[in-house]
Amino acid sequence: MSALLRWIPGTACDLFMSLFVLHHAAEFGVRPAWAAGVRQRLSTRSRETLERIFSFSTVPLPWLGTLAEPLDGQTLLRAVADLEPARRLPLLTLPGKLSVEAYRLLEEIAGRGSWSAEDKARLISIYGHGRTPSPAGFDNILNTWADLRGYGERYLDALQEYYLVYFADEEAHLRPVIEGELREARALAERLPLAQLVERLSHGVRLQDIDQLTGVVLLPSWWVAPLVFLERAGTEIFIAFGARPQVQGGADGSEAPDGLVAAFKSLGDPTRLRILRYLSSGPLSPSELARRLRLRPPTIIHHLHALRLAGLVQITVGAGFEKRYEARLEALEAIHQLVKDYLNIHV
Repeated sequence: MSALLRWIPGTACDLFMSLFVLHHAAEFGVRPAWAAGVRQRLSTRSRETLERIFSFSTVPLPWLGTLAEPLDGQTLLRAVADLEPARRLPLLTLPGKLSVEAYRLLEEIAGRGSWSAEDKARLISIYGHGRTPSPAGFDNILNTWADLRGYGERYLDALQEYYLVYFADEEAHLRPVIEGELREARALAERLPLAQLVERLSHGVRLQDIDQLTGVVLLPSWWVAPLVFLERAGTEIFIAFGARPQVQGGADGSEAPDGLVAAFKSLGDPTRLRILRYLSSGPLSPSELARRLRLRPPTIIHHLHALRLAGLVQITVGAGFEKRYEARLEALEAIHQLVKDYLNIHV
């Protein structure tokens, strides 16, 4: 079976993605203090609403694929406003991989307008795989579902305020950049097989089951760079890929290349160097690395994330979103060449 490639253009993805990054700044290499400064532009009510919701919310990539063009911030806000308030959070915040039992429990909580400690314990146990909220995040899910209509209205108000005080100006700057990166990505798609295209645009994500998919949907996003955001919907996978040109470095040395700076920051840790050495011999899971280095899995995941931000590792994602990591040897060779070029070393 050959997956159908589809593109979702426009800036609508980045309205949600920017909010996700602003609430998880460190994960994307963004300074948390700067992100907090952007959030401070909002009223207390809107800021608290978004902080509560983005403690558990995903980015609704499949839902974005249902919108009519032009896919910009105004189109998105109109579509959100058209939704029944009680349907907004279920459609826009929950991951597609959430278990059926978790959906049913949340529906029960919304129906009775309250939750208990037993509800929380059960939700944690049945939530599903992938990105799991913190204990406070679970409290926020339960509290919002206990007032689903009220929080649906508050969410729309907060999105509209965020658009007015920040994203409208941001969108004007992003639009030409995203359009240019999308043109380059489409040109690349004419030359590469789909699996290689995904790996190139994602800077090292391999889909193990790409031959079993019916569709691969690609969304350019300035804010997701240097990472990607994946969401499955049935036999389709939606991928927000980084659409942000990198600084290549000035010929006079006034600016160092982005990739070189990121690589040196990431490699300035002995544990990461040891991880990279293991991964240069073949793919390993975080648990396998943890056993070899005698470190806790969360510590390994932290270091792998830093290497991923620098583009130095690639990930193979299985059908169940299981991940195995491997060194990106071509990226290491590129870093070596960047060093030589920047230092004007000629051999």
